[in-house]
Amino acid sequence: MTATTLRSTAEIVAAEDAHTSGLYMKRGVVLVRGEGATVYDSEGRAYIDCVGGQGSANLGHGNETVARAIAEQARTLASCTELFYNDRRAELYDVLARILPSRLDRVFLCNSGTEAVEGALKFARAATKRSGVVATMRGFHGKTMGALSATWGPEYRDLFGPLVPGFSHVPFNKPEALDAAITHETAAFIVELVQGEGGVRPAKAEFVARAAYLCAERGALLVFDEVQTGFGRTGTMFASEQYAVVPDILCLAKSIAGGLPMGAIAFSRKVGDLPKRSHSATFGGNPLACAAAVAAIGEIVRCDLARNARDRGQQLRDGLRAIQSERIREVRGLGLLVGVELKENAAVALRALQDDGVLALGAGPTVVRYLPPLVITAQEVDRVLAASAKAFA
Repeated sequence: MTATTLRSTAEIVAAEDAHTSGLYMKRGVVLVRGEGATVYDSEGRAYIDCVGGQGSANLGHGNETVARAIAEQARTLASCTELFYNDRRAELYDVLARILPSRLDRVFLCNSGTEAVEGALKFARAATKRSGVVATMRGFHGKTMGALSATWGPEYRDLFGPLVPGFSHVPFNKPEALDAAITHETAAFIVELVQGEGGVRPAKAEFVARAAYLCAERGALLVFDEVQTGFGRTGTMFASEQYAVVPDILCLAKSIAGGLPMGAIAFSRKVGDLPKRSHSATFGGNPLACAAAVAAIGEIVRCDLARNARDRGQQLRDGLRAIQSERIREVRGLGLLVGVELKENAAVALRALQDDGVLALGAGPTVVRYLPPLVITAQEVDRVLAASAKAFA
């Protein structure tokens, strides 16, 4: 019997509320178990999970292969810093080398998406000997000080200023704005190929192509933030495959390790040789997370979850566009990263979905974001669509 089954929902909520930081907007649901694309609360109620760990649950919940890999590694060796070589870490490097573009043949392992962005910005400044960083309006890259300086939203930034100097922002998907922004003083241009927090907005091919051209011409490094879009989410292993552009630096995290905290920075030889000890992470590349990542990536490939993301994502977008509602302004997305922009605040729709057994995310004040595990079935998507039709009615 688990500790959770010994306590009522009210007791669990009270225990968290007594000690939590207060920084999170909590919903009144206690999740205790998951299987595939479904999660269960402390009262036994099932929900289709379209929050998906905010992108960290691509493989779904309770995957036996990943669970077994974690358990076996926990009994063998959980901690081993990069002061030493390690068999699981070496195995993960080989796995990543097989799925990454060949140019991105070096990898730094860390613990989260914001850490991956922090490292990428440091690497770009070290490699170019420049300080300027250009990001996009509505972009989100994390909340630590360097990553926050690249993030756009004033609701995240204003309380903590002054932030790191040298950062500027250009309108997203406006190629004509890039020429003046990316200069010979720019160390990096960083961009999400689908803006998540910024409203589920896919980048236009011409915007990405122009950014790549200007970075190459002017000696800046092109950084793709695929923290949320990586590992099959958009219908290919990485969203960059759909743009036919290989960045100089690629930031990864979320689903890399099947739900365990992990991030990675993949980078090309254009970055050059970084000085020893100039960047490090105590838990980065630990054997436990590496074993989970090897198993998780293997399952994503074996189950061809990128294809399922394409098929189920198309089903979801088509179904949402078929809903007859004057409240809907637009449906957009890529793969199983889908947003519905409403003509009103999304909070009421999110609550209606939850009441009908579907958990979804916001993406700005007016957007409902669907981010389900890539193992979601056609039948489960149909249930999401039925709940959505009622929520948007």
